[in-house]
Amino acid sequence: MKVKELVSELERFAPSSLQESYDNAGLNVGFPDSEIAGVLICVDVVPEVVDEAIAKGCNMIVSHHPLIFPNIKRITGGNNVEKSIIKALQNNISIYCGHTNFDKAQNGVSMKMCEKLGMKNCEVIDPEKHLLRKIAVYVPESHAETVRNAMFSAGAGTIGNYDECSFNVNGTGTFRAGENCNPFVGEIGKQHHENEVKVEVICPSYLQTKVVSAMLKVHPYEEPAFDIYQIENQWEQVGLGAIGELAEEMTEDELLETVKQTFKVGNIRHSAKTGRKIRRVAVCGGSGASYIRTAIASNADAYITADIKYHDWFLAEGKILLLDIGHYESEQFTKEIFYDVIVKKSINFATYFSDINTNPINNY
Repeated sequence: MKVKELVSELERFAPSSLQESYDNAGLNVGFPDSEIAGVLICVDVVPEVVDEAIAKGCNMIVSHHPLIFPNIKRITGGNNVEKSIIKALQNNISIYCGHTNFDKAQNGVSMKMCEKLGMKNCEVIDPEKHLLRKIAVYVPESHAETVRNAMFSAGAGTIGNYDECSFNVNGTGTFRAGENCNPFVGEIGKQHHENEVKVEVICPSYLQTKVVSAMLKVHPYEEPAFDIYQIENQWEQVGLGAIGELAEEMTEDELLETVKQTFKVGNIRHSAKTGRKIRRVAVCGGSGASYIRTAIASNADAYITADIKYHDWFLAEGKILLLDIGHYESEQFTKEIFYDVIVKKSINFATYFSDINTNPINNY
């Protein structure tokens, strides 16, 4: 498998178009056409991780945090980022980074946190908006099933846990073929009436071109009529943060201990205890303080995230238990997401988790 082929698989799970505008997810360093000898999975890329990749015979690193972030203006080896880039290039190592696209992806970082806590009935707390498209195409009845299935195969028609979803309306289409036409039905110069089906499907914006191409490939008309609409529906399965229910109600102390053990946290910062039992919990991997109000509005008993600033803690006001477990700690299981995506393919190379703890924060 080539580097670009593995990148395609990773971005099939978490399309790069999902990333935030400030982000730099994707192939940060590399050789797209290189054959993969081995993959090393990590949270951050530092020189020691590149050394580890070399030692393990890996010519590709898959990291959660981008190596080039923000953009750099020179590469002289003056800091760890520049040293990592130089060492990777010198040793023909490609570096792919899956950041906020993996935070937002269906079953992404926050959902993995929920999984680790054994939570159920989980849903995204900030679903993505403006990313869905509706494609409506008019097709003769004889080819409706063929066209519909082609769009399904290209990724259209998924709504929640259902796939192959469409709406179909029968009607009559009219057209008149011009002199230079080669019509599938009808005669040149004469208005023709054809029994047609209007097939409507939903797809994400990043699949729009693929779905339309698949439709056009099998549509029998020379000039198929179709419409594409941007729809305002939230994409409920994709977005930042998650909320769900613990398998069993806990005291606040029990939750703190469970989180400490599950995420291997040396120190948990938390707001004042409310004295209430905990059942409904919100989570957000990484810097999630901006969702404190959302967690409260969603009736969460507790909210687990990282990088909460001083004034953010006042938002709790006895309404919720806030837990700051650390940025690295909240995102560490992203490595498992990468691994699961990679091993689902038939691969002939070794895949390793990095043994290097890249967390820059230490507890005394």
